[in-house]
Amino acid sequence: MNTLHIKKGDNVRVLSGNEKGKTGKVVGVFPKTNLVLVEGVGMRKKHQKARREGQKGQIIDKHHPIHASKVVNTAAPKKTATKEKAAPVKKTRAAKK
Repeated sequence: MNTLHIKKGDNVRVLSGNEKGKTGKVVGVFPKTNLVLVEGVGMRKKHQKARREGQKGQIIDKHHPIHASKVVNTAAPKKTATKEKAAPVKKTRAAKK
């Protein structure tokens, strides 16, 4: 079973690529392919043609996943492992060191 260091709902920062330095919340995780879907990162334009007569074609912004190795959890500012921290209200993820 594949596991990732990033979970859905984490706030992450992009380490490399043309989206370097951007931050966002993880919307989806795909462990089999080691990809994560980050809010506001990896947007691509899709040109969609008209399907019916009289309908116009349009350009749609779509989220595309990026590789999990390109992101780091912002709760852990350095490349450190994360652990679950028991809080009075709910569990949170924080850096081990």
